[in-house]
Amino acid sequence: MTESPPSREPALKAPPIVLLLALSMPALFFFQERLPDMGLSLALYPRRVMDGDWAGLATSMFLHGDWAHAIMNAVGALAFATPVARMLRGAAGAGAFLLFYMACGILSAVGYVLMHPQGFDPVVGASGAVFGLIGASTRIVGPGFVLPLIDRRVLIMSAMWMGLNLVVGVVGLSASGVGARIAWEAHAAGFLVGLLGVGLLGRLFPPRFVRVAPDVDLSEGSS
Repeated sequence: MTESPPSREPALKAPPIVLLLALSMPALFFFQERLPDMGLSLALYPRRVMDGDWAGLATSMFLHGDWAHAIMNAVGALAFATPVARMLRGAAGAGAFLLFYMACGILSAVGYVLMHPQGFDPVVGASGAVFGLIGASTRIVGPGFVLPLIDRRVLIMSAMWMGLNLVVGVVGLSASGVGARIAWEAHAAGFLVGLLGVGLLGRLFPPRFVRVAPDVDLSEGSS
């Protein structure tokens, strides 16, 4: 007997761990503004990473450029973290969610460094981690139901997200100058980590919570 996929839950019913994550971004920026250097000593400097100072790979994701940057990422986290967190229930699920979020952020920074190994400009923001959540949610069609990576809908949505990311990156570079450029490369790396990682996450978490969807069209019969 074929089991029907669970229906989607309302997007605004965010789990507590997601609310805490979203609220932490403006809260941390409030304290960041009061640091002598606006926290730039904790930013990501690709050249430093290449010289062996890896701390910025993690600390940079807790910093933001301004209030608009912090609030935009908070809203993105609230929207796209929710489907990921819903399929990872309980205390263990909350821990797995945070580890997944951190992995997306750190690996997105690694991706940026690999593309700009000699870069000296500071990079800050949780956007790479948020794009990891976007990539993961692209494959989630219900609580604990993960689409195959090669599903047509996943491929189409991934292409749309990456196209939008590239356009925003190019427009941001043209409008703001190199010193304030949008790190679209980190976004792309984070998205890829989330897109690939959510399948592994679904297999590692207890089966009663997470199932990997068969390669079938789940849109039939759904409302």
